[in-house]
Parts: sequence; C-alpha cells; structure tokens
Amino acid sequence: MLNQTDLTPSSFTLNGIPGLEDMHVWISFPFCSMYVVAVVGNCGLLYLICYEDSLHRPMYYFLAMLSLTDLVMCSSTIPKSLSIFWFHLKKINFDDCLVQMFFIHTFTVMESGVLMLMALDRYVAICYPLRYSTILTNPVIVKAGLATFLRAVLLIIPLIFITKQLPYCRGNIIHHTYCDQLSVAKLSCGNIKVNVIYGLMVALLIGGFDILCITVSYTMILRAVVSLSSADARQKAFGTCTAHICAIVFSYSPAFFCFFFNRFGSHTIPPSCHIIVANLYLLLPPTMNPIVYGVKTKQIRDCIIKIFSDSKDIKSHNI
Repeated sequence: MLNQTDLTPSSFTLNGIPGLEDMHVWISFPFCSMYVVAVVGNCGLLYLICYEDSLHRPMYYFLAMLSLTDLVMCSSTIPKSLSIFWFHLKKINFDDCLVQMFFIHTFTVMESGVLMLMALDRYVAICYPLRYSTILTNPVIVKAGLATFLRAVLLIIPLIFITKQLPYCRGNIIHHTYCDQLSVAKLSCGNIKVNVIYGLMVALLIGGFDILCITVSYTMILRAVVSLSSADARQKAFGTCTAHICAIVFSYSPAFFCFFFNRFGSHTIPPSCHIIVANLYLLLPPTMNPIVYGVKTKQIRDCIIKIFSDSKDIKSHNI
C-alpha cells in the first residue's frame, strides 16, 4: 500500500502545445509581443489613473482594477510558456503548479467580476447621472473590489485543495503550457468527479451571475438611451459603453470556447487548437483592453497627448 506522499509527484512536466513542438519558437514571438504590449499598456493605464486628477473617478478606478487583474492573469502563465518555447524549461514543482493554478483561476474569476462591476458603473452613470458621485463613493468602490476578490479566492481555494489531495499515478506530463486544473486532475488515478462537478458549478455560477448582471445593466442602459431626445446625447451615452463592450467580447469569447471544448469538444477539436485559445483567453484581454480604452476613451487620450506634449515642451526648452 502506498501512502499519499508516494502518490504526490515532486514535479510536473509542461509539454507545451502538443503536435506543434517544432513551431514553439515561432509561436513564441506573437505571444511575447502581446505580453509586452499587455505589460506596458496596463502599467501605463495604472500610472495615468494614479497620477492624473481628471481620472480620479469611479469608472477609472474600476478600469485600474481591470488592469491590475489583467497584469496578474497574463504574468501567471506567459513567462513560463516562453521559457518552455525558448529554453525547454518544462519542469514545474508540484506546489508551484498549484500556486500557478490558484492565480490563474482566481484572477479569471476576478476578471469576470470586475467586468460586471464596470457594467453596473455604466448603468449608474447613464441612468442616474445626478447621483453618480454619491452612489459610487470611494468606500463603495473599495468594498465592491474587495468583495469581488474575496469571492474569487473563496471559490477557488477549495478547488486547489481538492486537486492537491488527489493521488497521481498516471505520469507527470501535462500536455499544456500552464497548470490548468482539469489537465492536472486528469493525471490522477483517483476519482476526479468532484473536481469536474465543482469546476463546472463555479463556472456556471460565476459566469451565469456576472453575465446576467451585465445583460440586465445594458438592457436598462439601452432603454434609458433610447428615451433621450437628442441624437448627440444618445451617441455620447453609447460611446461611453463601447470600450467596455469590447472588453466583454475579448474576455468571454475565448472563455466560452474553452468551456465548451473541455465539456463537449475534446474529441472533435485538435488539442493544439484548444491550448492556443486557452493561452489567448489569458493573454488577449490584457493586450487589447489598454488599446481599446486608450483609443475609445477621450479622457485617457487627452491625458496621453498631454504627457507627450509636456515632454516635447521640456525637450525643446532644454535645447
């Protein structure tokens, strides 16, 4: 009889993208480029929101939460993926794998929650503009962000604990670029029904609740905007929601693909396709959100132009 210690591997081997091993170096370039854009863009947004007084408003505080979440989410996976592609550093310790799993799943849940909070923010701003600053005060924003984070942590910790207790005797090779919960659980020779059912419940509970809140918010927003008499007012109100709608599309589209693949499409879709989309799920929103908000949000554009204008004036003055 083997005890639990004997059935707990010291490390796993992340095998990258199966079937595309010869193309790992080429695949790494778009991944690396997107990661650099994500880090620079989100750090730039955080800097602007922190130091520009004109951006000290609820909408931008929620955007700062989204940027911070995006940074953690993509930084939990991409550096390790690049080390696999470039240097063949495929080993990852068992505990490190669980830590990576915790950060990935916690901050993907956090991302969904922040997008929901941003939808509620747009609802209050458009439907109750005169009470916007009194409803969404700084303490309310802090409590909402903290509640969203605690919701993610409290839902993911049991999943990590269940995965840690499983006996592993089906090898230690994970056909993925990061420690996905289901990919790790499949290496177990124990019963993983609890993992599958709990993971499914969390996905349906979080996704269902957040999407319902977003849908209701935008339904109320649409009703309020349509009732406006001025075409300019309608266009301006819709314009404030454009960037957020793009962020929702970038976040939920690959998430739906991964969800349905894991449950229904594992025998019809190549694993390499699933793993690439799974990486895009963690990389696409952090890359695109700063670009979309920088292009679509006038206040952020003005702040960027102001910074470049000031730096140009300083250089010309020094000359």
